[in-house]
Amino acid sequence: MTSLLGVAAIGYFGYRFARRAPRLRRSMPARAEHQHNAPPPTRAMIRGEAGEAAVRAELRRVLAGLCGNDFYLHDGAVLVQHAPGTAFPTAEIDHIAITPFGIFVIETKNWSGQIAPAANVDDVVRTGADGVAEVRRSPLAQNRTKVAFLNRKLPPVWPIEGLGVFAAADCTLHPDLPLPLIHINELALWLRQRRTDFGTARKKPVNVRVAWEAIMLNASTCDFEIDEHRKRLRTHAKDHANDAV
Repeated sequence: MTSLLGVAAIGYFGYRFARRAPRLRRSMPARAEHQHNAPPPTRAMIRGEAGEAAVRAELRRVLAGLCGNDFYLHDGAVLVQHAPGTAFPTAEIDHIAITPFGIFVIETKNWSGQIAPAANVDDVVRTGADGVAEVRRSPLAQNRTKVAFLNRKLPPVWPIEGLGVFAAADCTLHPDLPLPLIHINELALWLRQRRTDFGTARKKPVNVRVAWEAIMLNASTCDFEIDEHRKRLRTHAKDHANDAV
C-alpha cells in the first residue's frame, strides 16, 4: 500500500511539474534574447559606472561613520515609477541614501574638467582640458522630478534632498555653483553638516526600514526593468521629456 502511495505521489508531482514547465521554458528564451540584444557598453557608460561605484563606496564609508548600522544604501540603481501611463513612466536614481537625518537622492557624474554655472539654472558648463566648453544638464535638474515624486509619496516630516556628486579626480567645481553640487571629496563634510543641522532642529529621526519599504511601494530594483528603462532612453535620447529621467 505504501509503495502505491509513493508511486501516486511521484506521478502527481511529475504531472504538476509538466504543467508548469512549458511556462518556464517560454520565459527563458525571452530573457536570453534580451541579454543577447543588449548593446556593448560604451566608454561613457564604463566611465559613468566607475564614478557610481566610487560614490557608492564613499557614501557607505561616510554613513557608517555617521550612523553606524542605522542607514540604508541600495547596492545599485533604483527605478521610481513616477509617471505611469506616459512615454517615460520611470526615472532612474543612481543612489538613494536613507539615514535617520534625511533621505538623499544622489546623481553621480564622472566628468573631467571644470564645472561652472550656465546661463540657464538647469544647466552647467563643462570645460575640458582642451579648453572646449559645452553645456550639459545639471544633476540637480535631473533629480528635480525624482525628489518631487518622493516628496509627494512620503511623509512630509522626512527631509528629502537632491544632491549632485562629481566623482572624477581631475574635476574642479566653480565656487558659484549651487551648494548641493559637490565633489566626492566634499561628501563627508556635506553629510556631516546635514546631520548636525537635523540634530539642531530636534526633529524626529527617520525610520530607515520603514522609509525604504515606503519607497519600494512605487519603485523597483529589478535588473530587467532597469534595462528596459535605459533602452527607452537610448531610443529617444534627444527627447526633451526624458531630460530628468
